[in-house]
Amino acid sequence: MTTKAPLDPADCTTMMEVRAGVDHVDRDLIALLARRFGYMRAAARIKPDRNAVRDEPRKAQVIANVRAAAADAGVPDAIVADLWERLVEASIAYELVTFDRTRG
Repeated sequence: MTTKAPLDPADCTTMMEVRAGVDHVDRDLIALLARRFGYMRAAARIKPDRNAVRDEPRKAQVIANVRAAAADAGVPDAIVADLWERLVEASIAYELVTFDRTRG
């Protein structure tokens, strides 16, 4: 079964079309998050010790990068920065658990 591509937001005329678009984007975001967390598993495998998991300069760089990308895309950069703060902290927590589980 193929899923019909959602309309561009500017072309939506009903809430059903808007909701279908949002649901489609949410599925895409989950797929991207799964890939991002795959990189966290790789980081846990590659980093030499547990203390290397939290990297505050890298965290600041990631948030600055997405904040700038959001501003360039016309998306509220403060909201994106807040989301990424939570995402990065969740990623660090996940990486720590993965590090501990694999290094026992």
